[in-house]
Amino acid sequence: MHSAERINTNNFFPVLKKRVDEYFKSNNINTWGNSRLYTKATILLVAFASLYTAIVFISMPAWLSIVLCALFGLNLAAIGFNVMHDGAHGSFSNNKHVNYMMGLTLNLMGGVVFIWKNKHNKNHHSFTNIEGMDDDINIGPFIRVSTHQKKRWYHKYQHIYAYPLYATSYSFWVFFQDFKKYFTGKVADTELAKMSFKEHLIFWLTKLAYITTFFILPILMKGLIATLVGYLVVTAITGYTIGVVFQLAHVVEETDFHDVPVKGERIIPTEWAIHQIRTTANFGTKSKVLNWYTGGLNFQVEHHLFPKISHVHYPAINKLVKETCEQFNVAYNEFPTMIAAMKSHTKHLKMIGSIA
Repeated sequence: MHSAERINTNNFFPVLKKRVDEYFKSNNINTWGNSRLYTKATILLVAFASLYTAIVFISMPAWLSIVLCALFGLNLAAIGFNVMHDGAHGSFSNNKHVNYMMGLTLNLMGGVVFIWKNKHNKNHHSFTNIEGMDDDINIGPFIRVSTHQKKRWYHKYQHIYAYPLYATSYSFWVFFQDFKKYFTGKVADTELAKMSFKEHLIFWLTKLAYITTFFILPILMKGLIATLVGYLVVTAITGYTIGVVFQLAHVVEETDFHDVPVKGERIIPTEWAIHQIRTTANFGTKSKVLNWYTGGLNFQVEHHLFPKISHVHYPAINKLVKETCEQFNVAYNEFPTMIAAMKSHTKHLKMIGSIA
């Protein structure tokens, strides 16, 4: 297997990138999304409009309304996974304006894509699982994901209460985390990029539109109690789904975590691509349904190595990544199913919650 290439981990990513580039060139395909992605995006956005209209404007039994709210919650998460995520990474289309509009679907759901790009594209993808740099592992005082974080007495129960807590992550994001980053001008311990007048305006219009769409209009149409119950169902389903999928990608037994480096030291302890593989895990990659719904986030290793390649191509380049990891003797983290990954996540939380 490519025996002529010298086995040196410094050569790992150049060799891998060359193979991936050759794959796209030899198959005469582009790295961005294709008709499958555009069809899926259309289905999800039409479902958003249809479910919202039915829930808010059509009279129906309470049980049916709750069912539709649950489906709406799953739909919101799917839009985030498939449409927003590729758009914000610039991989949805070769047209930057289309990517921008797809990224703005996050604002449709109450988040702010400008802040998300700083938090995710810049911090998380550059400094994965590094304390003080990667805001995605800073889940607040109730969840401790590494020994580099402060231990509190209740962390020994976190493997029990973590999953219910994930259900609050979506509303917490919209009503607290975005505002904290906006007013402090920081993402974890790094500076938030300077916002233009346009971005400030989009921030406030997004929050106003969200309150109008998810509270004021439903209250006028269905009443206060029905709105609050429906909102809790929607956000709990969305938050739980997003929280679990993102945690399984980086917070499991096999992934590495690093402390804030001492001044003068390298922030990333190893070569960048090797670091991405050691801090990331795949799960359930054989499931076409899971891959379709999560927007390829179950192929998290491939996504971290090639974030500007659309998720529709991850199953194909997965083979190239595995082959190259085997050649360079780089451990590749993967769980056969989502359930297996959830078990590992639970064990990791239990272990971290019990040790100093």
